Amino acid sequence: MKVLLIKDVKALGKAGEIKEVKDGYGQNFLIGKGLAKLATPEVVEQWTAEQERMAQELKEELARLTKEKVILEEHTIKIEKPTAPVGIKGSVGNGDIAKAILSQLNITLDKKHIVLKKALKSTGIHEIDTKLGHGIHATLKVEVVGV
Repeated sequence: MKVLLIKDVKALGKAGEIKEVKDGYGQNFLIGKGLAKLATPEVVEQWTAEQERMAQELKEELARLTKEKVILEEHTIKIEKPTAPVGIKGSVGNGDIAKAILSQLNITLDKKHIVLKKALKSTGIHEIDTKLGHGIHATLKVEVVGV
């Protein structure tokens, strides 16, 4: 029996490979556990179409992330905070920066993807690393202004 592996199977093969296996192993274990499908021409064609679609989506997402990286690196995000005798009142955290990016550049960025070693507590320009996904990082300039 020929099966198309949907997931990697140890000692058999990687996802996407077509393997010849014994009927019982293929039917009861591989197909039964959702690790493989019977390798009919329709299933193989559907699998390749799905892989091509996923590759296209990944390509589009990488292009979008690269475009966002360029936008983030060429703009400076401005955040206003009330001043204190030394620095500012309170601090500027990941959430504040994410809201400022959304309002000023119209880019949605999860606050978990903004890497701050510690909250910003002084005025001036600070450089912050942001993770956009798929290994793409952008260095963001945040200007904290006292009002």
